[in-house]
Amino acid sequence: MAFYHKLGKIPHKRHTVFKKPDGSLYYEQLFGTIGFDGMYSNSYHERRPTQVKEMKVGYSVKPKIAIGNNLKSYRFKGFKIVPAPDYLESRKVILTNSDVDIALASPQASTRNYFYKNSDADELLFIHKGSGKLRTHLGNLNFKYGDYLLIPRGTIYKLDFDDENNRLFIVESRRPIYTPKRYRNWFGQLLEHSPFCERDLRRPYELETNDEEGDFVIKIKKQGEIFDAVYATHPFDVVGYDGYNYPYAFSIHDFEPITGRIHQPPPVHQTFETDAFVVCSFCPRKYDYHPESIPAPYSHSNIDSDEVLYYVDGDFMSRNDIEEGHISLHPAGIPHGPHPGAVERSIGQVETKELAVMVDTFKPLLITEEAIEIADETYYKSWLEGNH
Repeated sequence: MAFYHKLGKIPHKRHTVFKKPDGSLYYEQLFGTIGFDGMYSNSYHERRPTQVKEMKVGYSVKPKIAIGNNLKSYRFKGFKIVPAPDYLESRKVILTNSDVDIALASPQASTRNYFYKNSDADELLFIHKGSGKLRTHLGNLNFKYGDYLLIPRGTIYKLDFDDENNRLFIVESRRPIYTPKRYRNWFGQLLEHSPFCERDLRRPYELETNDEEGDFVIKIKKQGEIFDAVYATHPFDVVGYDGYNYPYAFSIHDFEPITGRIHQPPPVHQTFETDAFVVCSFCPRKYDYHPESIPAPYSHSNIDSDEVLYYVDGDFMSRNDIEEGHISLHPAGIPHGPHPGAVERSIGQVETKELAVMVDTFKPLLITEEAIEIADETYYKSWLEGNH
């Protein structure tokens, strides 16, 4: 995210002496991406951020694949994922490929006895149910229904929930996640025609600075395994930082839809991008205003990408029998479009209240065993005449 942010105390110059009140030094850390060529922040710590007391044997969290080569449309009933107390144990990967894991989670309790860090992937958490606080080593953010939380790889974090009723849709990307480049000028600023701007992006607003010694467990995810690393000092000991690499929040309710006289294609809903997939937000909006327009989307062939749609709320005009928390998968290789009767129902409608998150991947998605447990195996037949 090309947007400068500063929080807490920092020295006048990078890589210079920065003293505590007692005359000892704060410890500087570069938190950067793509070697030294990507976005970065410089943080300043009470203690050296390198003091590992123990590194325990890792355990696998790799998804188990049920279908490796899929050509069938699926519907998954996401709210059938059984809640679990622990945040990491509650995360269930539904779809995956070499670039991305798409997961559901229903954690019942806040992260208590450990910190978490994904060393391989940026994490995009969509908050479907619940509210609370994202706590990170680079500051804290409040979250609520409809928020995207973008957590860059390497961020150490916890999630505090206000109650037990939480549902998350998670996109775990091994490619960096950015705002769409077609919405940015050559300086990185979001353009006037962008459906959101920098005012809509919420940056960390408070630092937790803990100057403590002890045994602090950081669960670190690397190449499909989680390792328990025991640190000698508290990982939230930053007194200040500045730069471009930090977590931020964006509410789907702040996305301003782009509409037209006739039906607009999905790219107008784009919210995030990588070089391996895009994320789009389908929000309440006015329908097309040509006098003979058909608001329902036209059928189209998925030639180059798999399309995943996570249904959040509202009435989904193009689909029959869809409820909140459902996930549809329309794989590359076959066309898809509105269900029977949807086109006719849409004519004359003036607006939609739908709310959904779409992920289009450029590589085929593999279906996991967790997904099959909540799958509607007959969904692909729902386009047959007479099924409406």
